[in-house]
Amino acid sequence: MSSDNKNGNNRRPPPAKHFDPYGQRQESGEHTENNNNAVIEGRNTVIEALKAGVTIDKVFIAKGDADAALRYIASNARAAGAAVVDADRRKLDSMSQTHAHQGVIAIASCAEYVTVGDILDKARQKGEPPLIIVCDEISDPHNLGAIIRTCEAVGAHGVIIPKRRNAGLTATVAKASSGAVYHTDVARVTNINAAISELKKAGVWVFGASAGGSMPLWEADLKGPAALVIGSEGAGVSRLVNENCDFSISIPMYGKIKSLNASVSAAILLYEAVRQRNPEFGIRNQELLDGKRW
Repeated sequence: MSSDNKNGNNRRPPPAKHFDPYGQRQESGEHTENNNNAVIEGRNTVIEALKAGVTIDKVFIAKGDADAALRYIASNARAAGAAVVDADRRKLDSMSQTHAHQGVIAIASCAEYVTVGDILDKARQKGEPPLIIVCDEISDPHNLGAIIRTCEAVGAHGVIIPKRRNAGLTATVAKASSGAVYHTDVARVTNINAAISELKKAGVWVFGASAGGSMPLWEADLKGPAALVIGSEGAGVSRLVNENCDFSISIPMYGKIKSLNASVSAAILLYEAVRQRNPEFGIRNQELLDGKRW
């Protein structure tokens, strides 16, 4: 059967099965940082936090301010892997807890980030085929937290998120994950497509989930090395990311509602992978169907 491989690369032939995405176009909208996050305000305070090696998720800098101190903060924050965001004064004022932010507010991460290579190494050390979730601009921290929680529950090897237009490892995410962020490897990357290319080179099959996917979830072969791409709350998997996936899969919808929350979709995909990777589950289900365990 056709592989739906849009890249024309020379990777190995596709597995016997593969194909079908889901309706993942849920609530849309940008989500602001929660006041429960570790907020660091003021120029000197942010500079000292960076010097001390505090893991910073994002740094918000007032638009139009381009003095030496703010340029220094922006440069060092980027070098440390933080996302630097231009923000108007009203946003900074609303985020500020001290009301003395001096044009800069940093949000500290609640956990350390790892690399894509670290996630692959973790699977290798466990002697398991990688099972990875790739988030394509999941802006709602509650959704990201729920995804991380499910990943930890099923024993997935890690989560990959983009640096921009995606929730980071903030306190809100930690709470939504019920602490799973402290047990789950999360890699934050500058470019999702580059991360997908790295996964492919490592022999991982990449499945993009979308409402118009050409293969239903249960026809996809998720027993081998697999990365499952979950799209944004509003737009789903972006066009370029979808084109870079090996397969486009969907969760069939039979009711009147034709979309699922991103974290719910991720949970369904992950547990289908777990079912396929544990044949004994199928045996138990067949026993139930045969009436042996009613």
